[in-house]
Amino acid sequence: MKVTFLGTGTSQGVPVIACGCEVCTSADPRDKRLRSSIMVSSPAGNIVVDTTPDFRYQMLRAKVQHLEAVLITHSHKDHIAGMDDIRAFNYFQQSPIDIYATDFSQNVIMREFAYAFADYKYPGIPEINLKMLEDEPFAVNGLTVTPIQVMHYKMPVTGFRFHDFTYITDANFIAPEEKDKIRGSKILVVNALRKEKHISHFTLDEAIALGRELEIPQVYFTHISHQLGRHADVSKELPEGMALAYDGLTLDI
Repeated sequence: MKVTFLGTGTSQGVPVIACGCEVCTSADPRDKRLRSSIMVSSPAGNIVVDTTPDFRYQMLRAKVQHLEAVLITHSHKDHIAGMDDIRAFNYFQQSPIDIYATDFSQNVIMREFAYAFADYKYPGIPEINLKMLEDEPFAVNGLTVTPIQVMHYKMPVTGFRFHDFTYITDANFIAPEEKDKIRGSKILVVNALRKEKHISHFTLDEAIALGRELEIPQVYFTHISHQLGRHADVSKELPEGMALAYDGLTLDI
C-alpha cells in the first residue's frame, strides 16, 4: 500500500491569497500547500480521500491515470468542491465512480451537485455512485477500511484506518471508543492547524499529545495553516517520530 499526500493545507491553502507573511512568501516548496487530501494506492487501484477545490491539479500533479473510489470525510467546501472533475475518470474508464459518504454528506453533495442527480442528465456531467458510509469496516480495492468518527467542533467528521495507517483531518475531539480504533496503528496522520487554540481544529501541541497518548510510532501532521510557521522551522521543534507532512510526500506501508 502506498499513501500520497495530495494536499496538506487548510481551507485557504498556503500561500493564502494576498498574504505577505514569511510562510506565504517562502521559497521552500514544502510551504506550498494545496487543500488536504491523500491517495491510497494498492495493486487493485487508487482511493482518494476528499475531492478538494484543488482536485484537478492534484490528479495532474500526481499523474493519476485511474481512480476506483473516493472517501469523503465531511461536506465542508474544501473537502468536496472538486468533485465535478471526476468526470474525466468517468470518460476514460467508462464507468461511474463510487463515492463513500455519510447520509449527511450525501445530502450536501446532492444539493451542491444537483445536476449530477437530475432526472435528465446533461451529457458530460460527473457520474457518481453514492455509497453509504456507516460505522462498520468495509472493503475497497482489497483494503479493509475502518471509519473513525471524530468531531470538528459540533460537526461529525469521518477518519479512516487502512490496516496500520490512520488518517484524521478536521478534528478537535475524539471520543475514547473512537481512539480505540486508532490504537495499534503504525502511522497516524492528524490535523495540526496552528499553535494557537482553535474552535474546531487540534493545535500542534494537542496533536502531539494525541500521538503520545495513543503511542503511535510515527505521526504526521496535516491540514496546516500559514499561521503554524515555516516547515523548516517547525520541523526542528517536533519530537522524535513526529513530522509535518507536505504535498507530494509518499509513504510505502
